[in-house]
Amino acid sequence: MTLEARIRADLEQRIRSGELKPGDRIPFEHELVARYGCARATVSKALGGLVRAGLIERRRKAGSFVARPHSEAAVLDIPDIAAAVEQRGGGYRFEMIARTVETAAGDPVFADGARLLRLEGVHHALDGPFAHEERRIALATVPEAESADFTATAPGLWLIDHVPWSEAEHRISAVPAAGAVASSLNLVRGTPCLRLDRATWRNGEPVTRVRQTFPGDRYDLVARFGPSGK
Repeated sequence: MTLEARIRADLEQRIRSGELKPGDRIPFEHELVARYGCARATVSKALGGLVRAGLIERRRKAGSFVARPHSEAAVLDIPDIAAAVEQRGGGYRFEMIARTVETAAGDPVFADGARLLRLEGVHHALDGPFAHEERRIALATVPEAESADFTATAPGLWLIDHVPWSEAEHRISAVPAAGAVASSLNLVRGTPCLRLDRATWRNGEPVTRVRQTFPGDRYDLVARFGPSGK
């Protein structure tokens, strides 16, 4: 077992046993560095694994805390928006609104200082805007994304075709339309929307983090699964 895996396993055991309860602070990184005699990067990676597992949450300038349990829906696949639009009658196109390169700071998925490609756009159907998307791609993991033409192929589909992922996390929530998202979807502010936050990794390295917002009457996320262990 690597030291990173040992740190993660030790903390996970303390959480699952109830020794560390929801809302409790996880030892600071410098305390874990001293306890295990390792580099800070090793501790950071171990904590990142616990974040992705939903066991802890990181709060900027405050530290890491045991996550409080909450209800989540299971989604077993990455939605293909273009295919969903075609099933509804066709006319799919992706409109790019903004494209910039930025540096990560306090991001829950990417390490501080990582170069990210930030993309913002709208997925359209024949009858109007279908979804707003804001996405960040790790250029260290996917350097070719910096020069990719996303006007021909939407970012999500391009990533599926070019970058195999090994781990994904979905988070689904109901939100009111607000600000620029409401405007881009031609919605009255406060209109119910479904929001999907997703992150993917390849062999432990972050690939992308995306937030997609759908008008509540336009899209259903469905998972089909069997009993545990079957």
